[in-house]
Amino acid sequence: MTDQSEKPVRDPSAGSLYPGSSTRFYRAAFNVFPPYLFGGVRVKSIAPDWTSAHITYTVRWWNRNSPNRAAFGGTLYSMTDPFFAILAYGQLGRGYRIWNTTGSIEFLTPGRGAVATEITLSTEEVAAIRETTADGAKSLTQHTAQIVDRDGTLVARAGQTLYVRRLRD
Repeated sequence: MTDQSEKPVRDPSAGSLYPGSSTRFYRAAFNVFPPYLFGGVRVKSIAPDWTSAHITYTVRWWNRNSPNRAAFGGTLYSMTDPFFAILAYGQLGRGYRIWNTTGSIEFLTPGRGAVATEITLSTEEVAAIRETTADGAKSLTQHTAQIVDRDGTLVARAGQTLYVRRLRD
């Protein structure tokens, strides 16, 4: 949430899809994004306050690895890739450059059937980012998401470093 008394700075690299207050728009946009649509990934929900997103991936014959009949690793990682940045952007508002600088994934067991992840970025984490970047400094924070199957078995753990810097007026 941005302070309404400040004039927001527009990041020219951010494109025209500023999330604003419409989590429904972003959810719908992700669900028709071709790699997600045809890969079996679905954004089930994004919290109205931009603190969490629930994403699923249903492994089918056309979107799995042929040799082991399990979830494709790239698709598992894509379930987490944009969401820490999107949640930060939704909470911070315009006037920040936000992107992932590093990403990793640790595969623990083959994902079969349906898998899911809950991406969370708390208001406290965002407040700390806002405080760190208030004077123009950059913020680098580490975030982790766990991908689990229907039984709750941990399939993979994805990590990201989120870069945030306040733009200058």
